[in-house]
Amino acid sequence: MALQVANIKLKRAIMLDRKASDRGDLCLDALTQLDLDWQLLDKADPAQLAALIQDQQIVVTNKVVLNRALIENAPNLKLICISATGTNNVDLVAARERGIDVCNVTSYATPSVVQYVFNVLLNLLCRFTEYQQAVKSGAWSRSEQFCLLDFSFRELDGKVLGIIGYGELGQAVARVAEAFGMKVLIAARNSDDQREGRWPLAELLPQLDVLSLHCPLTEETRHVISTQEIRALPEGAILINSARGGIVDEKALLAAIESGHLGGAATDVLTTEPPAEHHILLQKNYPNLIVTPHIAWASIESRQRLIDQLAFNISEYLSGRPRNIVN
Repeated sequence: MALQVANIKLKRAIMLDRKASDRGDLCLDALTQLDLDWQLLDKADPAQLAALIQDQQIVVTNKVVLNRALIENAPNLKLICISATGTNNVDLVAARERGIDVCNVTSYATPSVVQYVFNVLLNLLCRFTEYQQAVKSGAWSRSEQFCLLDFSFRELDGKVLGIIGYGELGQAVARVAEAFGMKVLIAARNSDDQREGRWPLAELLPQLDVLSLHCPLTEETRHVISTQEIRALPEGAILINSARGGIVDEKALLAAIESGHLGGAATDVLTTEPPAEHHILLQKNYPNLIVTPHIAWASIESRQRLIDQLAFNISEYLSGRPRNIVN
């Protein structure tokens, strides 16, 4: 940690990509009422980044990349605030070498992500898309009986949920799953993980009705779910990825949807974001494939907590009590 003294007197601060978290629907008072000269940009022009941060003392970024060259050419920079949990967009080593503290925000999106997981799971399990389309097409109006039973669906009660990534999010999902009467199994972190109640992936997958991913994207987890792993899931299983793109092999996922091996899948994340319009998962309208634009975290309450925690991080730093330092 670079900071050693209390009551740091900093004035100049810039937010590089406000619209990544605030679309004008949040209260920014906790930030703007800090004794700082703020510059709030909707989205910084990448070509202007060096000039924009050169004289700043505090820089706030959500997804704007701050690499070594930018950090080394910002002589007044003392604090980088990431308005997210992930830190891969900031060169932490370069910041540490320059004596610049980097902090992030944590635990702000848990209710939103849990809500998303069960929203898509229930939509897939109850086949709402197919039934909605049937109603809109007039099939219900033409029915010879009071209800349509065209699409068989199942209950969550008694089903087995597997979780990869048993941190705060995974644990919160598990609690709700158990309230639905599901049995929860937890994946081992790696082959060295011998903790009781943790299952090696090869043993876990064949037991599951639903697999939900909540792990970070690392070299160890990249494509941790690919063709072999999907085939190990029972036919009809459901896969949900609200973690990071790249954890699931997207070609393998599409093949499993097209072959019918997976009963359904939902992904809130893709390897490249935003994706190209011709991305393979966006080409056809599969009723049992839900793709959403990285919004599992983004309830208005979640985004407000993010802003408030960001402001608290800065306030504490200015008072000589840095928190959530990641470098």
